[in-house]
Amino acid sequence: MTRGADTGALTELLLAAARVFFRMRAAGKRSGAVTGWGGGMWGFLRSLALGGAMTVPHIARLRPVARQRIQRLADEAAAAGLVEFVANPGHKRSKLVRLTAKGERRYRAMSAKIDRQLAGLAATFRPSDVATARRVLVRLSAAIGKAGGAASETD
Repeated sequence: MTRGADTGALTELLLAAARVFFRMRAAGKRSGAVTGWGGGMWGFLRSLALGGAMTVPHIARLRPVARQRIQRLADEAAAAGLVEFVANPGHKRSKLVRLTAKGERRYRAMSAKIDRQLAGLAATFRPSDVATARRVLVRLSAAIGKAGGAASETD
């Protein structure tokens, strides 16, 4: 019978993930992928690029953040001409948020910049190690969500 990880090891994993997150956020601020107030513009644009037009509440459910935070990102992106609010045939008051051509270009440019920044890092890891780490983090996120934590986005 296989025994699960001890709580100390899991705590260390969570702390390591937090350190990666904060370092990634700092690098994202320097690159423009993270807005000055801390919201992830690249992640927001990515959600729309991959999922198409969605309502603010739908985007918030996909990501482990409050609807108000997504609304603020949507308003900021709209002011920059990256997204537009369009009529939602399924709901009278809840508009759909859709990428504009400028938003699509910005998303592709940000993604290319991130890919260039990660290329050097990626070369230092075996693909199997990255795949294992991703599987563990996805499972951990799902387990936290099941235990009553925030929703998780698995891609």
